[in-house]
Amino acid sequence: MKKTLYLPAAVLLLTATMASAQAGTTTGTTTVNVTVGAEAALTVGATTNLTATGTNFSSYTGTTSLTYFIRTTQSGGSGFIKLQVTTDFAPAGGPSVATPPTTGDALNYSCTVANPGNNGTATACTSPTTSSTTAQTSVATFGTDNRSLIGGNSASVAWTLTNDPKYKTGAYSAVVTFTISAS
Repeated sequence: MKKTLYLPAAVLLLTATMASAQAGTTTGTTTVNVTVGAEAALTVGATTNLTATGTNFSSYTGTTSLTYFIRTTQSGGSGFIKLQVTTDFAPAGGPSVATPPTTGDALNYSCTVANPGNNGTATACTSPTTSSTTAQTSVATFGTDNRSLIGGNSASVAWTLTNDPKYKTGAYSAVVTFTISAS
């Protein structure tokens, strides 16, 4: 008799366990939020060689290529690309941005800037612009709601350096730092 009492209890316990399993599908949701802010980035050609062609003491020229990435805010946003000569030409005896050997010697540049590919207008620098070792000078400005292509947009700086006969022969180099900003 004891066996008969245990068997129905075991069947009842198994049935109760199976009854608690749910059939069907359940769902849940979440809300995904993102705040898209202003962003800016820049790639700059690593080396720019200036060369003189043409008549004696014609200016040295060369071009630095840039790719910029920008997104400015929809209300009151703006952005810029600027440059500064952060290390003047070295060694001594050649060209100099801070203290040229002859008044009027200069490292000037002009700019070309493609408009942002998704929205907006880029305004290139006023040409020619004289570079400086003490202040940033403009390459381009951007207005409200400017948005570049995901692969960036192109810009360039075309350099002109006075070829002064006072320069001693030799190789000279300067460092130019570019800055991009977006708000």
